[in-house]
This record gives sequence, C-alpha cells and structure tokens, in this order.
Amino acid sequence: MTSLTMSPFTVSLIQTATTLPIFLVALPAGALADIVDRRRLLIFTQVWMLMAALGLGIATLAGSVSPILLLFFVFVLSLGAAINGPAWQSIIPELVSREEMASAVTLGSVGFNIARAIGPALGGFIVSLVGPGFTFLLNAISFCGVVVVLKRWRRVPQESTLPAERLIGAMRTGLRYVRNAPPVKSVLIHTLIFSVFTCALWAFLPIVAREYLLLSSVGYGMLLGFFGSGALVGAYLLPKIRSRFSLNNIVAGTTILMALTIAGLATVRSFIIILGILAAGGMAWLILISVFSIAVQAVIPSWVRGRVLSVFMLVFFGGFAGGSMLWGALAVWVGIPHTLVGVAVLLLMGIVLTQKYKLPTGEDLDLTPVQQLPSYLAAKGITNEERPVLIVIDRKINQGEEANFLETVRPLKMLRLRDGAIRWNLFRDVTDPSHFIESFIVESWIEYLRQHERSTVSDREIEERVDAFHVSDVPPETHHYIAEQIIKGEADYTMQ
Repeated sequence: MTSLTMSPFTVSLIQTATTLPIFLVALPAGALADIVDRRRLLIFTQVWMLMAALGLGIATLAGSVSPILLLFFVFVLSLGAAINGPAWQSIIPELVSREEMASAVTLGSVGFNIARAIGPALGGFIVSLVGPGFTFLLNAISFCGVVVVLKRWRRVPQESTLPAERLIGAMRTGLRYVRNAPPVKSVLIHTLIFSVFTCALWAFLPIVAREYLLLSSVGYGMLLGFFGSGALVGAYLLPKIRSRFSLNNIVAGTTILMALTIAGLATVRSFIIILGILAAGGMAWLILISVFSIAVQAVIPSWVRGRVLSVFMLVFFGGFAGGSMLWGALAVWVGIPHTLVGVAVLLLMGIVLTQKYKLPTGEDLDLTPVQQLPSYLAAKGITNEERPVLIVIDRKINQGEEANFLETVRPLKMLRLRDGAIRWNLFRDVTDPSHFIESFIVESWIEYLRQHERSTVSDREIEERVDAFHVSDVPPETHHYIAEQIIKGEADYTMQ
C-alpha cells in the first residue's frame, strides 16, 4: 500500500480490511462449522483464499492494482480466513485422540507463532527478489497444499435423523450455550484480559525497535525471531508444566512473566537484553494461548464446537482491536514507555481479578454423544417446527432430602438452558414439600428433539443423579405440551 499511496488514512485501512471480517462473520462462520460438513467448508474457504490471492497477484503483475483494489483483495482474503477459522479449530478433536488433544492444540499454536515471527521477514525477502506480484502468486500456490490434504482426509460425518439447523437459529443456540456454560465463560474472561493487555506489546514493538532501539528491519526481524524461539521453548515445556501445576497457577505464573516482558520493553534499551526478554515473552505467550485453547476445547461437545470457538475468536481479536486503540490513544498523551508500564501493572492486577474464574480441565467430562432419541418422541408425528414446547417432569423425593436435591438440580438447570431451553423453572408443591415439578420451554418440537440428540454421557449422568432422588418404583413422569394458537392469525399462544 505504501508503494501506491502515502496517505496515513488509506494505509491504516489495510488493518481495518484485515480485522473487520472477523467481527462481521465470526458468529455465522461458527454456526456454519456446526451445521455443514466441516471438511467441505474448509475446502471451500481454502479455494476462496486461493482465488483471492491469485487475483491480487495477476492484478499486481498487470500493473492495474490500485489502493481500492488492494483493499478489496485484502478484505476478501481476510473474509475467507475468518470463515475458515472456527471450522479449522473445530476439527482438531476429530483428528487426534482425547489424550493427544492438548499436544495438538499446542502444536497449532507453535505453527501460528512461528509463522507470525518469520512470515513477514520471509515475505519481505521474497518481495526483494521477485517483487510483490510473484509473492502474491506464491501465496496462492500455498493454498493448494492445504486443499490436497483436506481432499485426502476421509472424515466420518456425524449421523443425524433430524434436519440441519437454520443459520440464524444455530447462531442463537450457540450464544445461549456460551451464556449458560460457566466453564466456557471462565475461559472467555481470562482470554479477554489477556488480549486487551498483551496487545500493547504487538502495537508498540515496531515503534520501540525503530525509535528507541534504533534498529533496522534486520534488527526487528531478530526481535521477532527470538520471540518465536521462546514460543518453541514454551511448547516444549508446556506438557511438563501441565503435569505439575493447575491451569490457573500456570496462567498466573506466565502472566507475571508476560507483564515483566511488557515492562522490560518499556524500560530496557539494550538490544541483547531485549532479545532475552522477548524470548521469555514468547514462551509465556505460547503457553497462555495454548492453555486457553486447550481449556475451551476440553469442555465443549462436537455439536456446538464451531460456535463456541467463534465466540472465543471474537473475544480474542475484539480484545486485541479494542486494546490496541485504547493504548494507542493513551500513548499519545503519556508516551509509549509510561503506557507499557501501566499495561504491565494492570495485567498483574488482572491475575487477582480472574482468580475466582477457574479454568476447566475437562478431565471429569465424557463428551461422547449418547444420541438416544426415545422412540415415542420420534413417533409423535408433529411436523410444525414453529410452536413452542413445554416439558414438565414430575418428581417425588424423600422428606429431608430437599436441600441435597436443590443442590444436585443446579447443574441440570444449566444443562437444559445451554442445550436448547429458553426458560427453566423448578416448582415445589405447597401442600407437599417433597413434591417437585421441573418445567422448561424450548422453541419448537424439532429443537426439543435436537436437545435429546445433543446429549452426552456426562449430561446423562447429571440427569441420573437428579432422578436418583425420585422415590417411586416407576421413572419420573414426563409430559409434553405443544403451544396452540387461540385465534388464527394472531401470535397469541397458550399451552394445551
């Protein structure tokens, strides 16, 4: 862009064109990753990005590229990457065993950080040899390798007797799941704190290198290289660290190291010492990102994985974008060194604020789908998908067990809400304190059937623990009520 125009506004739009697609399509992309075949979606996005890179290369070689056309191709490339992201992350548990997932996630983080460290330097070297046009074409060719691997992957699709979810409904279901899944919310809070504060390192590193350390592009490349080498060390150490410490303790320790890295960037002016500081920062960065990714992947079932990961990406990149703007504005007033020191202090304070949000390990969960749809439900023959459904479950428990029952039923509430219920209540009989009725409403009959299909082994265990309080020889009675319109043409429903 700087070879086409020196307008600061136009040059800054490159970053906008790169990040805007993430905010526009992250949630729809996550929903698509869950309702269509992930392998086919990934092939589509890779071909999409291949064609965009090819078009940019051809336009550049033809000498017809303009600032507007460049922004268009950057936006299209980033749009493909944004749609690709949730599906790409979602296939990891399909490629490796549960025991290998942590290592696989870490390996993915290593690849990302190595690419981030050496990619720009390698790209600049190729541009200096053959020019930007051929470099763009080389980028297009690189997508072919990914397409070949995806074509050779024989993915086993998950079977379902129910119609696929609609896009808007799937997005709404995904957000409802996140809202009612405390382990996921804990990971998102940690991720937001991390991204908002650590983005300052990336925002100011080029300026620190040029203005304070007086480095050339080669020196800046060395800074990135040492950061990447630190990430490799972090990847090597992470399995050993995870075997000895809890995830929260790992995050606390590496966050302190990250804060010291940011403070060192603000105060140290020795190139050699800064290299060591950035190596330590790279190690902390890799461990933190890997821990957050491992934690969120460990607690989400396959049916909603793409949607949850899209929210995870949105929080991460949203924190980066918002934090960069905030710290950039602050640096205008107080200077970069003072801003970095302030960020380091706030990052340390974040350790205290996030201590109550325990990161999940998922070791006590079995997310294997049960998919046992009761035959009497499938045989109801109800085809209207738009009418709400009320489910009522009648339970009778022993007197004196009320407090234990209420404590046990708490996870059941979260289970119902995150798997599709839009309302949940527990009622006690005023004439018989040991008689309880659980009720919940789902949007439609087809959504209620999906709720059964989404059930995992761990979900069934929660239901069985609650049902164990029931003191009858027969299972708890379950009644289903379909909403009926009283007056035709009016959206006025009653349960009948």
